[in-house]
Amino acid sequence: MKTVGVIGSGSFGITLATLLSRNVDVLLYSRNQATIDNINSYHEHMGYFLPEQVVATGDISQITQECSLLFAVVPSSSFREMIREFSSFLSPSHIIIQATKGLDISLISAEDWQQLQFSRHQICTMTEVIRQESNVVRVGCLSGPNLSREILLGQPAATVIASEFDEVIRLGQKVLASKKFFAFGSYDLKAAEIAGSFKNIIAVASGILAGMGMGKNMQSLLMTRGLREMIAFGSAMGTSGAAYLGVAGIGDLIATCTSEDSRNYTFGKRLASGETYDHIIETSTEVVEGTRTLQIIHQLSRQEKLTLPIVQVLHKSIFEGFDMHKGIELLMNDQFAIDVDFL
Repeated sequence: MKTVGVIGSGSFGITLATLLSRNVDVLLYSRNQATIDNINSYHEHMGYFLPEQVVATGDISQITQECSLLFAVVPSSSFREMIREFSSFLSPSHIIIQATKGLDISLISAEDWQQLQFSRHQICTMTEVIRQESNVVRVGCLSGPNLSREILLGQPAATVIASEFDEVIRLGQKVLASKKFFAFGSYDLKAAEIAGSFKNIIAVASGILAGMGMGKNMQSLLMTRGLREMIAFGSAMGTSGAAYLGVAGIGDLIATCTSEDSRNYTFGKRLASGETYDHIIETSTEVVEGTRTLQIIHQLSRQEKLTLPIVQVLHKSIFEGFDMHKGIELLMNDQFAIDVDFL
């Protein structure tokens, strides 16, 4: 495979392009002509220099004709629209590995959403969106503790490539392999996608604790109970609880909940420090997936009558004006909580 495509020119799209360029040529798709020109003329984007093996394009037909393997990294809110734009150029011979950590609710009307008149099956992972909107069958997911800045600085990292197809896992591992980046394989595709989405919620909460001046005791407690809620939610969605105890689950959770390089952690920290929700969203350079996923999973937990205390209190604190200190007190007063109830 001579050329691999990357759809999306955000920080992780740039990170993937850089990793892939060690083994193959990379064609990077962007809608932004200024971004395309900057990459092709100066080999630079978002303050990072890109190898000459990375070439940018805005031509969908070019990237789909030259690349049978595509990595998709666009915000979850626009993922379905992107796949629809690509669908007529895609064929069953294509392989798509998505790296977007979020969920899709575009099949649900706004009225049904507010009135809780929807099915859990209308909330889709990104690979489900790919299969619904195109004729691509061989899909996969990339998930794990992959903070872009650390990887672009050459620090070691690992990820998980999850798919129902051996060839997707093997091919993904082959094109990404290097001395400083390792890809594990997993067949539990849906669990990897849920883990990648859910951990962003806990990262927002972790940032809030940091912004409130809380220490590592509270942070570790949050991550532990957050993992428990992730497993409870994933199990309710029909996945194996054991899948969340690996790199894509607890591994990604730790990295995202403790790093200043995490946009979700940074959002929570800024919010607890006194900035308004709207101001943070407007001034953030990239999408904060955790807030959108929080709204989706909160609404789904109401529909399915799931007990997710952190999700419920965090939603009340961010979107309903509930006092954050009272929220912590509420979570700390669960006298009937069991330490480990998911094994």
